[in-house]
Amino acid sequence: MTTEKFAGAAVNFTKSPLGIIALFIVLIYGLASMVVGFGSDISGQLSPLIYFMTYFPVIVFIGFLWLVAKHHNKLYGPSDFKNEDNYLRAQMASAISLAVAAAKRQNEAIDLTSEDSIQRFIEAVLYSTRKEKHQLCNDRILWVDDHPENNIFERKAFEAQGIEFTLASSTNEALDLLKTNKFAAIISDMGRKEGSQEGYVLLKKLRESGHSIPFMIYSSSNSIEHKNMAKSKGALGSTNRADELFTTVMDAICN
Repeated sequence: MTTEKFAGAAVNFTKSPLGIIALFIVLIYGLASMVVGFGSDISGQLSPLIYFMTYFPVIVFIGFLWLVAKHHNKLYGPSDFKNEDNYLRAQMASAISLAVAAAKRQNEAIDLTSEDSIQRFIEAVLYSTRKEKHQLCNDRILWVDDHPENNIFERKAFEAQGIEFTLASSTNEALDLLKTNKFAAIISDMGRKEGSQEGYVLLKKLRESGHSIPFMIYSSSNSIEHKNMAKSKGALGSTNRADELFTTVMDAICN
């Protein structure tokens, strides 16, 4: 391969984390080959070099397995999703999940063949992804709800965009998780077994302890009074609409 072709290929590899890893490996082996081929009086240093070239691929392989297991959604650059079928499938999956979540939560039928009824969900997904499509979002949200089965489709909408979740069923469980984990945002219901305003209790404890993590309340109310109250206490807002939840949280964590 000529120098010009290699340079062009290298530029393409730098567009994603996987490509950067590949370039790093090529660079290491290239330098090792140069040492072996052009070095002089290295006969006494061959053993360390042999050990390095033997064990380096093993170390890289173990690191790659760790990345795939723990941070698989960070292995792709934004260009991997640009104008591709998998990008379109992700957007459709989010929009459909939001529509189903809204229909289930509001106990009303939503005609998925009606352009007017589905348009707001499509716009919510497009708004959240096109604003920062060249940046990778933080990838884990803590969702606090003692009935997580009620929010399955909302989570599916986020997961289609590469977001992962940790679930907690109480304020104390959420606070314990925050001691040892880092989250991009918190979504909380309002009333739980502990109390009718437990969402505010959790929010107050977070702010008093110095946590500035984005906090969104997802409850049964969508009143202006509750929205303003949530914001005055330090939350992003409060809503009972799946599309508003998706848009607000995605906007917060992608910025």
